[in-house]
Amino acid sequence: QVQLVESGGGSVQAGGSLRLSCAVSGYTTVSYCVGWFRQAPGKEREGVAADYTGGGSAYYADSVKGRFTISQDIAKNTLYLEMNNLKPEDTAMYYCAAYRRRVSAPCRRLDAPGYPYWGQGTQVTVSS
Repeated sequence: QVQLVESGGGSVQAGGSLRLSCAVSGYTTVSYCVGWFRQAPGKEREGVAADYTGGGSAYYADSVKGRFTISQDIAKNTLYLEMNNLKPEDTAMYYCAAYRRRVSAPCRRLDAPGYPYWGQGTQVTVSS
């Protein structure tokens, strides 16, 4: 079973940047789609980006396109979410999550129910 651990959250001012990390373990030859989600108090969980382990074909929600970027360190089994030009509305708990990817299928799902494996989350706070 795959395990995910997020880190890198913190507090920044609007316009600043943060890089979140998602360390993925517990898989061998199977490829997983990994998604980044966020949830602000009183709001539904929102998918913001997704890619597959060892991949490089990231998919982004319109709300973050052009500001957020997924990258990977394959040797460390870690995916990163680089967040630039942060806005107060980006304030949320950020999670990475995963589901087993079908062979050669792209990772385009940003719906939380489609992901059975979740990390514990890391808080991002953006002040104006």
